[in-house]
Amino acid sequence: MNINQFWTDVLNQDAKALESYFHEDAFINWHCTNEHFTAAEFIRANCEYPGNWAGEIEKKYVLDDTIITATHVYSKDSSLSFHVVSFIKVKDDKIISVDEYWGDDGVAPQWRLDKHIGTVIK
Repeated sequence: MNINQFWTDVLNQDAKALESYFHEDAFINWHCTNEHFTAAEFIRANCEYPGNWAGEIEKKYVLDDTIITATHVYSKDSSLSFHVVSFIKVKDDKIISVDEYWGDDGVAPQWRLDKHIGTVIK
């Protein structure tokens, strides 16, 4: 499976292309919002999400039948920014499950800023 093309199709919200990546019994879990989707529901949620999106895979690991990505996803108008860690299990070159953890990007909380600890990553 071409993980780079998969993320391109996710970001482009290309429903037709996304259908080809999933095994018929695939499921997707978005743990931060406690949601479980079939592949069809995931494609609908992804493709009907408002806005136009861009992003880049920042880290990628392949371990046996699992692809792990850390991806920066942001709106093309730069109003929203997220990081998502995805654990993508593949069988016969098709996705059988995805476990994702999404986080909003933003500044550190004020209590940590007040302590003057840590520095910016980039």
